[in-house]
Amino acid sequence: EALTGRGVLLRAMAALGAYRCIECNGEAAELYRDYQRGVLRISICKSCQKPVDKYIEYDPVIILINAILCKAQAYRHILFNTKINIHGKLCIFCLLCEAYLRWLQLQDSSQNIDPDDLIRYAKEWDFYRMFGIASLEQTSFLVGIFITLWWMRPEMLKTKSDFILLLKALLLSSYGKLLLIPAVIWEHDYTPLCLAFIKVFVLISNSQAIRVTLNLNRMLPWLAIIFGLILENGVVCLFQKMGWDV
Repeated sequence: EALTGRGVLLRAMAALGAYRCIECNGEAAELYRDYQRGVLRISICKSCQKPVDKYIEYDPVIILINAILCKAQAYRHILFNTKINIHGKLCIFCLLCEAYLRWLQLQDSSQNIDPDDLIRYAKEWDFYRMFGIASLEQTSFLVGIFITLWWMRPEMLKTKSDFILLLKALLLSSYGKLLLIPAVIWEHDYTPLCLAFIKVFVLISNSQAIRVTLNLNRMLPWLAIIFGLILENGVVCLFQKMGWDV
C-alpha cells in the first residue's frame, strides 16, 4: 500500500534519473518494478546486489528514527529518492525559535516592566533584530561550508543543481533545531548544556548530510563545518564589537 501510494512520484523521478542506491550510492534506474495487480518488487542494485531502497516500504516514523540516528542510508533515501520541499519552511521556523530564545534572554537581562507603548515597540524591534542576527549567522555558516568544499573539491560543485542539492541537504539536516521548541514552550526551564547538546547534534547531522550528498569521507565535511563555525563566530564578534546583544 505504501509503495502504490508513491508510484506517481517515483515514476516522475525515474524520468529524471535521480535515484540512488542507499547502500552504495550507485545510480539506479528504478526503485521497484510494478508487475500489476498489486504485485511489486523492490529493485536490486547492480553494484552491491542489495535492495536499492528498502525504505520505500517503511513507515515514515521508522525513517525519521533512522535519520535521527544519522544513518547514511536514511539520508540517501530522503535526499535522493523522495521529493521533500520543506527545507525553506523548516529553516524559517528554526530561525524563529532561535530568535525567540535569544529575545527571551535579552528580556531577562532588562527588568524594565514599563507598559509604555514605546517600550513595547522597542521589545518588538528586539525580536526582529534577533531574527536578523540569527539569519546572518546561519548564512555565514553555510557560506563557510560552501567556500571550503568548493576550494577543496571544486569538481563536486560544478553546477547550480549541485549547490541547490547541498543547500537542501544542509537545511533539512538542521531539523535538530526543532528541539528548541520545548525551550520556547517552557521558557526558563532549559540550560546552556541542553542547548549545547542540540548544537552538537545539528552539526553531526550537517556533517552526515555533506558526506552523503557529495559521497565524501568523514574528514572533509568536518573541516567544512569547522570553517563555517569560524565564519559564524566572526560575525558574532562583529556584532558584539558594534555593541549589539547577541
